Formats: sequence, C-alpha cells, structure tokens
Amino acid sequence: MAKTSTTTQGLRTAIERSGYYPALVAEAVEAAVGSEPVASYLVHQETTFDSNEVRRHVTVLVLTGTRFIVSHTDEQAADGTSPAPYATTSTESVKLERISSVVLSRVVADPESYTPGTLPREVVLTIGWGAVSRIDMEPAACGDPNCEADHGYTGSTTADDLSLRVSEAGDGPETVRQALDFAQALSEATVAAPGPAR
Repeated sequence: MAKTSTTTQGLRTAIERSGYYPALVAEAVEAAVGSEPVASYLVHQETTFDSNEVRRHVTVLVLTGTRFIVSHTDEQAADGTSPAPYATTSTESVKLERISSVVLSRVVADPESYTPGTLPREVVLTIGWGAVSRIDMEPAACGDPNCEADHGYTGSTTADDLSLRVSEAGDGPETVRQALDFAQALSEATVAAPGPAR
C-alpha cells in the first residue's frame, strides 16, 4: 500500500488521540519508519495500577512494505535516578521475513448466535520473531502408574515477543476493528515476504 497523507495522518491522529505524550511518541515512531510507506498501524494505550500509582503505557505497531515496527513508551515516577517523573520510549524494527508467527485470539459473546462480521468482545494479538521465547516445562512421566523412575522433563518453547490485548469495553470498538485489520495486514505481509537467504 502506498503511503498516503490519509495513512500518515491517520497514524499521527491516532497517536495524538491517545493523549499520551504525543510529540514524544510520534517523533520516535516517525524516526523508526523513516521514508518507508506506512501500510497499516495500531495504537494502543494501556493504563495499569501499581500500588498507589497509575501508570500509562502506549504501544504503537506499524507495518511497512519491508518491516514491522514496535514502539513502547512508559512513564515512570520520580526515583533515585531522576527527581522528576520521566518517560522511556523505545522502538524495534523487525524485517518481515523474521516474523515467525501472527496469532489472533478472538473472544466472542454468545457464540450460538454469532453473525459473521460481528466484532469480537476482545482480541489478543501475539506476534513472534524469535527475540523472546517462553519455555514451559513439566516433569515427564511414562504410562506405568507404578513407575517411580525419574523420566526427566518435557516442555515446549513458544515465541512470546509481543502480546497485545484489546477489548471493546476497555478500548472501544474502533480499536478492536483496527487490531483485526492490523493482524490481517501483518499476516498477509508475512506470507508475501521473501524468506531468509540460505
């Protein structure tokens, strides 16, 4: 998709609408995107409660023709390293051919009467590219209920680079729609991306 003023302005507007340090977030995202056309994006703000503090976090996902870009911005209270509150922003740029999985989980209310096209109540988008993995292990066993031998461990490794939950109740139906659209665009882009050179 060619970069249009509509796509660029839509990304900028979504960042500003989040209300979360829009100048800082936009500068970081625009620097990471550079001159590449923006094909799709998702802006997600999350508010969490930590003891007596409210903390905000914004994640911006951007898809270009060659890369998947992730930006995270967090605010921190004053601490031993800074007498005033501060924000930390980071960006990561991942070549599309590195994306190993795009998982979209949908939660739908009243599935018996589901109508195609109805927005899910919530979605969880999980994207893996090999930077972070989760290992789940458990003791191995054999089929003999009387066996007392140590069979070691068994386990599985799951790509766990990014997981983002969006709900209609918390984020609104438009953000759920954007998450679905972004997931589809990213999934399609990874199919079209050339594989790593061998």
